[in-house]
Parts: sequence; structure tokens; C-alpha cells
Amino acid sequence: MADANLLDMLRRSGGIEAVSKQLGLAPGVAAQGVEALLPALVGGFAKRGEAAGGGEAGLGALVGVLGGLGGGALAANVLGPDETDPGRGNAVLGEVFGSKEVSRSVAADAAARTGIDAQVLKRMLPLLAMLVGGYLSARAGGIGAQGSGGLGGLGSLLGSVLGDKQGGGLGGIGSLLDMDGDGNPLDDIIGLGRKFIA
Repeated sequence: MADANLLDMLRRSGGIEAVSKQLGLAPGVAAQGVEALLPALVGGFAKRGEAAGGGEAGLGALVGVLGGLGGGALAANVLGPDETDPGRGNAVLGEVFGSKEVSRSVAADAAARTGIDAQVLKRMLPLLAMLVGGYLSARAGGIGAQGSGGLGGLGSLLGSVLGDKQGGGLGGIGSLLDMDGDGNPLDDIIGLGRKFIA
């Protein structure tokens, strides 16, 4: 798993297939939407950790927040046979983006780049947040169990999850940086995502 990236994990785990079925999308369209949304979502998780001090403190805070929202069960809810509760995903988004306005901006930006309807992408975001949040929770728990061999901090955790062979694997994230230079929170979030993806 060390060199596997998050997009591959979502494919292998059945996450993209689950999103496809729940939203009534062709698998290829679902995959395109997930790929377009992931950079901003990863950046949101990174921003949340940085706001709590970064490093071990940021990782601990992020894992604590995710644990309070369901931890690894977040992903299980999307992948399992029971109906997914998107409210849990919206709670995760509230923590990592801070406002619905940022979520709308993320969906609108992904829509502009993919041609997928923004409303569809807005429905996809909570499911994706649950998958990524649940996976990060489970991964952090596994790292914690390794004791001193742990990865040491949020950046290392995200780096291990994303792998170091990303390149453009999550889409044209470079083109999103400094879109208009106005300090839009979306720029900040995506910039942080790029720090861990590059």
C-alpha cells in the first residue's frame, strides 16, 4: 500500500463503484468526478490539520474529529449494503471546508473542468468525504498501532495515503492554484492539497 495512491485505493475498495451506483452514474463518469474533487478534498483535510497546529498535533486533531464523526465506519457506510447517510459526509465537509460556500465552489470548479453537472458533484462530495475520512481514520489507527514506527504527523500520513507517484494522477491540480489571486479559500485549500500530492 505504500506506493498506492488514494484514487487507486478508491477503485480497489469499491468506493468509486459505490458512488456510481448511489448516484446513478456510469462508472467512468463517477471516476472522473471523484478524480476532479479529490485534490480540493485532500487540501481540506490538510487545512484542517494545519489549523490545529500541523504535525502530530494536527494529525491528532484531525483523527479525533473524524473519530467523533464515525471514523472508519464512515467509509463502511458508503461501501456497505445499508443506505448511506449523506448527513455524515456533510458533517465531515463542514469540518474540512468550514462552510457550504466552499463546498459549492469546489463542486462548481470540478463541474467546469469535467462537464459533469455541479448538482451531481455536490451530491458526490459527501460520499467522497466519508470514503476519504474513513480511510484516513483507519490508516491513522494502523499507524498508531505500529508505535515508534509511525509516520509522524499529518503530512506523512497524507503522503503515505497519496503515494509519491502522483504526478497528475488527481487531475490538473496545478491549473487551480492562484486562480484569481483574491485569497479565495478554495485557492488556499487546493494549495495545501498540492503540497501533499506533489
